[in-house]
Amino acid sequence: MKLIGISGALAGDKTSLAVNDVLVAAQLLDSSLQTELIDLREYEVEFAVGAPLADYNEDTWNVVNKILSADFLVFGTPIYQASITGALKNLLDHFPENAFKYKVTGMVATGWSDKHFLVPEYQLKPVLSYFKGLVPTGNVFIHNDSFNEESEEIIDRNVADRIQKLAEEMIYLQQGINNR
Repeated sequence: MKLIGISGALAGDKTSLAVNDVLVAAQLLDSSLQTELIDLREYEVEFAVGAPLADYNEDTWNVVNKILSADFLVFGTPIYQASITGALKNLLDHFPENAFKYKVTGMVATGWSDKHFLVPEYQLKPVLSYFKGLVPTGNVFIHNDSFNEESEEIIDRNVADRIQKLAEEMIYLQQGINNR
């Protein structure tokens, strides 16, 4: 199985590191997993204008096709102005309606305010559900204070445990879908 993580941040490292932590945790649970991190900072994903995918640049084409080829996914976003990033929403606008059918689609969010912990639930989850993604219950919100200021590693043991549980749930659910 292939698990792809998508970091929807265009600035900073926290979201990318958090998504990568989910990938690492999943790989430790199942060494046969293939994992890949798509960090949107490394790609020039064009603004979605409703054109066919073939009309967009190579980065847009490659990112969309990598995601479509994955067995399951984990999406990461920082919370800006009480919302997911525009870069992540723009990426999602490139997908067809059934893009995530039979795929587990986990969520990780980072932010400065605990008041934003429900943003993924109310903004990202409906979009992933629209694409027919199965969203696990154990999604993770990470307050920026949970990161070491210098290394930007997660130092909050509770957050690390929730990342581990998300990886476990995602693998369990995807194996169940694959074995039905």
